[in-house]
Amino acid sequence: MKVIICGAGQVGFGIAERLARESNDVTVIDRDPDLIQSISDTLDVRGFLGHGSHPDVLSRAGAEDADMIIAVTRYDEVNMVACQVAHSLFSIPTRIARIRAQSYLQEHWLDLFSRDNMPIDVIISPEIEVGEMVLRRLSLPGAFDVMSFADDEISVIGVVCGEDCPVVDTPLSQLTELFPDLSAVVVGVVREGRLFVPHSSDQMLEGDKVYLVAAKDQVQRTLVIFGHEERVASRVVIAGGGNIGLFVAQELENRTERSKTKLVDVSHERAISIADQLNRTIVLHGSVLDEEILKEADIEHTDTFVALTNDDQVNILSSVMAKKFGCQRALALVNSSGYNSVLGSLDIDAHINPRAVTVSKILQHVRRGRIRGVHSVQEGLGEVLEAEALETSPLVGQSLRDLDLDDGVRIGCIYRNEKVIIPRGDTQIMAHDRVVIFAMSDKVHLVEHLFRVSLEFF
Repeated sequence: MKVIICGAGQVGFGIAERLARESNDVTVIDRDPDLIQSISDTLDVRGFLGHGSHPDVLSRAGAEDADMIIAVTRYDEVNMVACQVAHSLFSIPTRIARIRAQSYLQEHWLDLFSRDNMPIDVIISPEIEVGEMVLRRLSLPGAFDVMSFADDEISVIGVVCGEDCPVVDTPLSQLTELFPDLSAVVVGVVREGRLFVPHSSDQMLEGDKVYLVAAKDQVQRTLVIFGHEERVASRVVIAGGGNIGLFVAQELENRTERSKTKLVDVSHERAISIADQLNRTIVLHGSVLDEEILKEADIEHTDTFVALTNDDQVNILSSVMAKKFGCQRALALVNSSGYNSVLGSLDIDAHINPRAVTVSKILQHVRRGRIRGVHSVQEGLGEVLEAEALETSPLVGQSLRDLDLDDGVRIGCIYRNEKVIIPRGDTQIMAHDRVVIFAMSDKVHLVEHLFRVSLEFF
């Protein structure tokens, strides 16, 4: 696949890195010569210095025979125009744009992005994607990662096996015997920094991070079985009143009537603006690094502190302070992967990387085959995918035990006729089943192949 990426920032770099690793033909355009030099030296991609929406720059970058353009510059308008030029002048089939301004995304304006107006196939809003991820984490406080698939009927959760985990040292094959009616499957394990797909004879050890696929109505029970009985947060303090912080506060008001939310922002003007847009949320003006402000927010009696400022260091340090002053849990927004090695030792319960969330959303539209959802895990070491099986798929009609799937691939759940099916050895995948699969990054191409659209289909 030949892909043009406009924007060599964190998201553009992350997408280019993933696509180049999978032997795609990638070209990156940016106006910053340092970024272009860095990405050209680091990755197996072509770098072009210039404006991503200018026709002559796109032409030199190979737009005439490109399969996809991904516009993720810092400016919404540049991303929009790049997609328009890609369609009107070069007929690039697939156009993806990152759009951050919420005004463009209001429902009654969405016709703006239709084929007759400004043809953008996929709109990525990092604020909404990250905000939804924060809300999922708040709803399942015992999990360090939460993903939803199959119209939210299937969840993939990441949990840590602590010293009080009842199933530690139990072979996976025995979990079925112990809990025969549990609709959950262990699909991935992180042990001492190494991610792998476990076999039925493998055991989970204390300290393991485990990824499980479960039916939506089985998630709470699954968490209890793995030693996590944390209650859903009803008292939340949000640090940062940017687009993400405001979105989370608004959704907490809309979704949970009993929640008691407080929001802290360092800008007096922004705090006043936010207060006018919220109904039940208490808005405080001040720095979350100020002990007095945290006390005013009643941090000692807070269930979850959510740090969503645009400064990684403020998010990390304020989360540490919140825990020190008595807050039960802390969730931090961390853009730089350079902090990952120290976050675990700082008593921060979970963190969210906006770049990883955005890259996962874009990969959903890059993957070949009938891929309906993608979530990248552990800094791209693995992926959880939802794929639809067509009549021509080599999976259809065979028992799972006869498929001889690669060791780096594990089928977690099957969604058929609005019912969740936990796969067993004699389970057969049928046409139009939606299958949730865990795959190591170097095995994703095998999943794409299994769900490809063959010529006989047409």
